[in-house]
Amino acid sequence: MTVHIGAKPGDIAETVLMPGDPYRAKWAAETFLKDAVCVNQVRGMLGFTGTWNGRKVTIQGSGMGMPSLSIYANELIRDYGAQTLIRIGSCGGMQDDVAVRDVILAMTASTVSTPSRGIFRELSFAPCADYGLLAAAATAAKDLGVRTHVGGIYSSDVFYDERPDLAAEMERHGVLGVEMEAAELYILAARYKRRALAVLTVSDHLKTHEALPSEDRERSFGDMVEIALRAAFA
Repeated sequence: MTVHIGAKPGDIAETVLMPGDPYRAKWAAETFLKDAVCVNQVRGMLGFTGTWNGRKVTIQGSGMGMPSLSIYANELIRDYGAQTLIRIGSCGGMQDDVAVRDVILAMTASTVSTPSRGIFRELSFAPCADYGLLAAAATAAKDLGVRTHVGGIYSSDVFYDERPDLAAEMERHGVLGVEMEAAELYILAARYKRRALAVLTVSDHLKTHEALPSEDRERSFGDMVEIALRAAFA
């Protein structure tokens, strides 16, 4: 048991999927895991452990933003021995060929600042995914027939951004989408020598302003979870 996770020793699997929304964690556990049990309810940040194809998996909410994810990822790694951490979440598309409902596999995650910024000081560290997970996820997406993009994303530390100039430069440099957590996850994975990946469903588009209807979100998010699980155990 830690300050933010009430799970007992042995309750957390070595493979952890991390959606931001705790209720998305509940939905994913009930939909994809067998015999899923709630192992954390501290501060309402739900976590569940069960099995997928006989493999033990935990799905733990991370909250919104890099500071929140940093708390949970640190505790999952240091106190519970998590080895593979995969963020599953939504993002905003930033390129013309990235459509709503597509899945983005984040090879790299650019950012203005993260909770780890103070460690690096003048160094511009480049957070990146584990290549084995990335390649396995790309294969899984192809097998499932899911339209997928592999490349760089932007992890923002604010939701309501007022920097159209920065967005324009990211678009010009091929950034596929924007979300709020992956960069810090990748940094922590590098620090602790763990595997990490972000598998993201494009739920809205910054240029077209199209948004995924609520009734379609469950099916589209399901593709993302299936890709993550297949990649984890490839």
